[in-house]
Parts: sequence; structure tokens; C-alpha cells
Amino acid sequence: MSGPVLIWGAGAIGGTLGAAFIRAGEEVIFVDNVKEHVDAINEKGLKIVGPIFEDVVKAKAYLPEELEGQYKRTFLCVKAHHTEEAAKALVRHLAPDGYIVSAQNGLNERVIARITGDSRVIGCFVNFGADYFEPGVVQYSGRGAVVIGELDGRFTDRSESIYQLMKTFEPKALITNNIWGFLWGKLIYGALLFGTALTNDSIADVLDNPVARPVLRKLALEVATVAAINNIKPEAFDGFDPAAFGPLATPEQTNKSFDDMAAHNRRSAKSHSGIWRDLAIRKRKTEVDAQVLPVVEIGRESCVPTPLAARVIEMIHEIEDGKRPLDMANIDELARAAA
Repeated sequence: MSGPVLIWGAGAIGGTLGAAFIRAGEEVIFVDNVKEHVDAINEKGLKIVGPIFEDVVKAKAYLPEELEGQYKRTFLCVKAHHTEEAAKALVRHLAPDGYIVSAQNGLNERVIARITGDSRVIGCFVNFGADYFEPGVVQYSGRGAVVIGELDGRFTDRSESIYQLMKTFEPKALITNNIWGFLWGKLIYGALLFGTALTNDSIADVLDNPVARPVLRKLALEVATVAAINNIKPEAFDGFDPAAFGPLATPEQTNKSFDDMAAHNRRSAKSHSGIWRDLAIRKRKTEVDAQVLPVVEIGRESCVPTPLAARVIEMIHEIEDGKRPLDMANIDELARAAA
């Protein structure tokens, strides 16, 4: 036995994964920095709602300062902009042969590796739909791709072990020798999601909007170009084809990918992105600085201009600060900037 699975961050991603692991017979320990959420899990269990499965699972939960002991299998599931702080706290609880699986959005493996060393990080790509609703309650709203891979592309016993664990959550989970390709594919897709989050419309409605498609395609092209210049081959997932947003893509390829993504999102109970939820519902900072800003910075280092990505960052910050409303007019403004 490898001991319990430690999940640091019991919100949308961490709570959904942890509940599935518990249902598969694993012992799970949750860590979260929201006291009300920790108390609710300890008192009533973690409740999962939604169309995939509904259950209340029992597990121990702790605030970061309360946790004791060391653990081999750990998952970091916090928001991307909290990665560095959380990783510095989590590393103190890693067993000598322990490792961190980064089940997050963005290139957080790079941040974690600076703290733990490359050898103690396993790359992870997740694209399922989930939301934190209230203390003790998480919604699992839609299936999506799940991929595991070592940062150096090797296939190892430990990555195989995590792959088998992930299959208890998502039977179609994959193990890959190109985890960076999946992570950069998600960055391209993530840029599109940040674009949709400038509005109050659903993800599918914005992706289907003929006015939005041209500027979103240019935004995605910036990210794809930064990946290409750094010799990264983005991977496809859940109807999203990164090649459809590359410099050689035909309009037919791009429109087919938009159609496929819109169809995938219409099948999910989660109509809006977590980005939109942060802006419109929870009124808190998004992951834009952790997801889109690295693309701008790497682009600058690679002499690849990314003016639309930079403008999206500015617009998201203005929405966060209450200086800009959520509206389709933001897409129009972005389109004018792209002209």
C-alpha cells in the first residue's frame, strides 16, 4: 500500500477527484484553506452533486497549518495563482519518495519544480467540468479529458500507478510521453475560455458566435505560435484541435473545431467557465496571470508578439477591479484591437 492520497485544495478539481478516489476504495485526506469548507467535510462529509454521480463521501480534512505527517501520493489542486505558496507548504509533507501531481490549469509544473525539483513532479492535464458550490458541496458537471505524464517524457512505475488511479475517476484517462503538449493545448483552449469570460454568454454561445470566432481564432493563434517556436506540439482533446488554430490551419479546420467545442460544452451541465464564475459570482481574482501571462512572457523571450493575449489580461483585470462590465461589447473591442 502507498498510504493515503493527500489532496491539497478540496475545491472543484480536488474535491471531485478525491470523492472518486474514495468511492474506488482509497483513503483520502483533504487540505483546504477555507475553514468553513474543512469544517463541513469533517462534520457532514463532502457532497458531490451533478449528472455524473451524486454521493456524500467521508474523509478527514485539515487547514494547511493543522496537517501533520508525510505522504507519498499528493495532488496539488489549488488555483494556479496560489501554486507557489501551496507548493512551499506541501513540500514539507512529502515523503522521501513522494511526489506532487499538478491537477491544475496552466504550466504550474514549472512553478512546483522550482520548489521541489523536477523529479518530484508528475504532469497532469484535466479538462472535466466542476464547480465549488458552497462549504462541503462540489458539483461534478461534465466528463472531460484526463492525462498523466512525466515531465521528461519517460514512462515510470509511479506515473503508471497514478494513471491507474486516475482511471478509477475517468475510464478514458490517458498516459503520455508528451504532457507538455497537452498542457500547451489547454493553454490555447484556455485563452479561448478567457475570451468567452469577457461576456455573460455561455461558453457554447460565444464559440458559436460568428462575430467572436475571428478574434478568438487570432487570440489562439498567438498562443499556438509561441508553442511552435518553442518546439512544443500541442495535443488535441475533447473536440479541441490545436492544429485548427495554428498558422497553417484552413478556415474549414478552424470552424470544425469551434463547432466540436461548442457541441462538447453544450453536453455539460457547466454552461460557463470557472473564469466567468470567479468574475461574475465569486467576485475574486482569476487565474489570468498564471495562465495567460506566462504565454506573453515566453512569447517575449522568444520574440513572438502576443498583443491580443496581453489585451485580454488587461481586460480581465479591469473586470476584476469593477472597472469593466461583462458584455459582448468586450469581444467587439478585442476584435477592433486585432484589426
